[in-house]
Amino acid sequence: MSFCSIRSRIAILMLLILMATSTSRAERPQAQDFGKTKNGESVQIFTLQNDSGIRAKVMTRGATLVELHIPDKEGQLVDIVNGFDDVAGYESEANQYFGCTTGRVCNRIAKGKFTLDGRHYSLAINNDPNHLHGGVERSLDKVVWQARAFENDRGQGVTFSYTSPDGEEGYPGNLSIKVTYLLTKDKPNLSIRYSATTDQATPVNLTNHAYFNLAGHGSESILDHRIRINADRYTPVDDTLIPTGELAAVQGTPLDLRQAVRIGDKIDELTDTAALGYDHNLVLNEPAGENGMRLAAVLSHPSSGRRMRIFTTEPGIQFYSGNFLRGDLGKDGKKYDLRSACCLETQHFPDSVNHPHFPNTILKPGEEFKSQTIYSFTNLED
Repeated sequence: MSFCSIRSRIAILMLLILMATSTSRAERPQAQDFGKTKNGESVQIFTLQNDSGIRAKVMTRGATLVELHIPDKEGQLVDIVNGFDDVAGYESEANQYFGCTTGRVCNRIAKGKFTLDGRHYSLAINNDPNHLHGGVERSLDKVVWQARAFENDRGQGVTFSYTSPDGEEGYPGNLSIKVTYLLTKDKPNLSIRYSATTDQATPVNLTNHAYFNLAGHGSESILDHRIRINADRYTPVDDTLIPTGELAAVQGTPLDLRQAVRIGDKIDELTDTAALGYDHNLVLNEPAGENGMRLAAVLSHPSSGRRMRIFTTEPGIQFYSGNFLRGDLGKDGKKYDLRSACCLETQHFPDSVNHPHFPNTILKPGEEFKSQTIYSFTNLED
């Protein structure tokens, strides 16, 4: 074989390697500009896609799920989560925690107070008279996270990272957090993994606050959806939606969702309560399955044929029926009316830091907080 032939073959081989590398890089989710915050910080958005036709978009402000396109029984894709077209929308009064990572402590802390290792802490009161979803100015939904996009044999994803400094929003310790979205390549699954470490003992309770309507965001109502939640008990609350500490049976109450029911069938029994509808933490049944996962809830929409199963490592789930949605405009100019979307927030129980018999939310130095929730989409005919 001549020297020239060898050199030609090497050149061809190098070209093939370069092409393969370029293809791999092209398939990795690419950052796109999504605008700037009021403080001038640039925000990026990433698009994830898989073989099932699902498409998701996530952004660096709040490690937020912005879009989630799911096929119906005819294969037609529809975006099923509330959100906005730009950063300005997410910074506006119209944003009710749409799609964000919520914390450091999601849900409520009574009167914004807790005691840890003999020290008293006071947090912002932003849901009078209580603290809600981590604070006012620097809660996790309002900060810009670092992002690393990836693609591997499992699918496409983005890992968001943020270190919340000691004292931010009144919480102790430097808390280093990672949130990883993964759209599974060959399964209709969107997974969210959370992890965190700290240098001081601090409460941690993280969730995603997506608002779902399986008919498509901006559809009129979720009252025609069917819901099943795998919970025999719930945590009753006082008039400010703080748990009383009791773990009560769901049997005989509108919260008995162990068999699938139409959301609209029982909601009127809760309209005249402090919750104004469904806004309750349900205690998920044991045992957890493989890798600590358990089936938490199933949401379905008979007309479109879409069904969403939620699996989680968390002990509770907050079912919220959009009782405070008020007709604000979201993506594509669509209006988000009262009860036009619902949240299913996997979590530790509300106000756990003040209820020692609730599942522990205190993270200590040397430990690692870990949590995972999977949203799995199928057709009702499957």
